[in-house]
Amino acid sequence: MSTDRLLEFDDVVARYEPVFGLETHVELGTASKMFCGCATTFGAEPNTHTCPVCLALPGALPVANAAAIEATIRIGLALGCRIATWCRFARKNYFYPDIPKGFQTSQYDEPLCTAGHLDVEVDGETYRVEIERVHLEEDTGKNLHVGGATGRIHGADHSLVDFNRAGIPLVEIVTRPVPGVGAKAPEVARAYVAELREILLALGVSEVRMEQGNLRCDVNTSLAPTGSLEWGTRTETKNVNSLRSVERSVRYEMRRQAALLDDGVRILQETRHFHEDTGSTSAGRSKEEATDYRYFPEPDLVPMAPDADWVAQLQADLPELPAARRARLREEWGISDTEMAWLVNAGALGLVTDTVAAGADPADARKWWLGELSRRAKDDGVELADLAVTPAQVAELTALVAAGTVNDQLARQVLDGVLAGEGSPQQVVDSRGLAVMGESDELGAAVDAAIAGAPDVVEKVRGGKTAALGALVGAVMKETRGKADAATVRRMLEERVLGG
Repeated sequence: MSTDRLLEFDDVVARYEPVFGLETHVELGTASKMFCGCATTFGAEPNTHTCPVCLALPGALPVANAAAIEATIRIGLALGCRIATWCRFARKNYFYPDIPKGFQTSQYDEPLCTAGHLDVEVDGETYRVEIERVHLEEDTGKNLHVGGATGRIHGADHSLVDFNRAGIPLVEIVTRPVPGVGAKAPEVARAYVAELREILLALGVSEVRMEQGNLRCDVNTSLAPTGSLEWGTRTETKNVNSLRSVERSVRYEMRRQAALLDDGVRILQETRHFHEDTGSTSAGRSKEEATDYRYFPEPDLVPMAPDADWVAQLQADLPELPAARRARLREEWGISDTEMAWLVNAGALGLVTDTVAAGADPADARKWWLGELSRRAKDDGVELADLAVTPAQVAELTALVAAGTVNDQLARQVLDGVLAGEGSPQQVVDSRGLAVMGESDELGAAVDAAIAGAPDVVEKVRGGKTAALGALVGAVMKETRGKADAATVRRMLEERVLGG
């Protein structure tokens, strides 16, 4: 449980100016590791995807993964970066049990991509996040601390190391400090990571599943008194692995640092751990500077010199990026920026797009994904995309409604069956007998029963209070369990009660 004193957020932004920066690590979705041929499959038995190269056995030599280099260049191009005409790898020296070589092969002063940017939108306002560098390196192994309550080394009985992840291609995307966002700093940080994730998905370079560690962030935060000519001392919250946690970590650090500054306490430059359960951070270790890593050029790998024609072709082959896609869809669907934001925030944009591609009207697709299906996902505590219904099935459901086969009430029952695994919407309609009941003897009997059961309502209708006819319609719909067509019911009632 955190014992940090925290200042109220409104008080923080009234007196201090926040600056944040993000170092985002992305595991690339290549078939093999960065410098050897070992598989990158997630979830394998510990230490089964290893070889002399990624275990740093004597005499083993690395060979760079061409697919990883191409993916990194594509990321840089999507972020508007300059692509280096010549660069090389370096050794980043530090000892930790999950680094088998005693150093990490990375890039230092000669990164592959530099000077890009990413624009993000928060509450209708656009913020530009400058990208300092995009460079390629290898991931570390994974320490497993056993016997403690938290999974961390403190309190553990012993630790194990799994080297399956060691050597997986890892792209690091480093922003420049982002000042001038004030109270929006936590939300802009989250929006940046969310937009970056969408770009990576569009490029197809990574699964970017944050819960599996495919994408994780180091979040740098500092505060300075409003109007100060200097930025404050930053802290670095390590390995934050969800969008919500990125926002929470910035917010917490702002409140914690402000309380310390109010008390006249100096902010320490250090790494910090983020705690998902409390949304708090705790001290890790004092932060090294680059010189502490003793970088020097990697002698076992030749420099990279991407061909200009090849880079130009990669640029030409980039897919439609998320911002351009949203702008196109807003135009095609005739919706506002706010409505598009609803789709994005609900995680429904791709689902609606696929539903429209399967034949649904855009308005109908948005209605079902943002309405009934979002409600069910929330009730079940799952992501919208994890519901057991496909865009094609939702498109089929909207077609059944449009054709009058089912009404909205019956369509919800059809969804029950689809989500329960009973088949397609049409199969559920057939097996459950959910088709709308048209004019028939059965419906005529229900209409007659409603008239006979409410003589006072009938009298009101005949006396000119036609609005009372709604009560009779409701009685018929209840009797038919919502299967009757309401317009047909009203017409039949009018014929019987008013003689029309």
